[in-house]
Amino acid sequence: MLSVTEHKEIEFSSQLIKQFDEIVTRYPQGKQKSALLPVLHLVQAEYGWVSPEAMDKVAAYLQIKPIEVYEVATFYTMFFLRPQGKYVLEVCRTGPCCLVGAEKIMTHIEKTLGVKEGEVTADGKFSWRGVECLAACGMAPVLQIGPEYTFYEHLTEESVDKLIETLKNKI
Repeated sequence: MLSVTEHKEIEFSSQLIKQFDEIVTRYPQGKQKSALLPVLHLVQAEYGWVSPEAMDKVAAYLQIKPIEVYEVATFYTMFFLRPQGKYVLEVCRTGPCCLVGAEKIMTHIEKTLGVKEGEVTADGKFSWRGVECLAACGMAPVLQIGPEYTFYEHLTEESVDKLIETLKNKI
């Protein structure tokens, strides 16, 4: 994975290009920009994040302006614009979750992992962030873990500790 400060020229694999090609065929001729979201998802799945170099390559592939890719990638929170940990803990930080302890959970995660929101642990395994509504107010506080987006509810400091320990031991 590239760090934020590295500016390496990237090359999409032939397998990734084949996947792009298949996606583009789903849309009418001349409307290849419609493939932008699924193509960005594939890039992120391949590299772990969407670098400026990757966005430029996507723009060239789709024959659109780079700014059109940047606008989309920076608008949607599901796209990571810098490297992330293998597991991204996303804690709902909206009102209902905060009323039942989401802020306490986020503070606990920060202390337990030893990294601030958006940072990556030294071993590269974890990063965390607060996100907007995960649509589970009745089970708050909640979090999801990418890249599989596994969902956890009724969080406590103890359940978060168990979860982190399980992930640390996962190969």
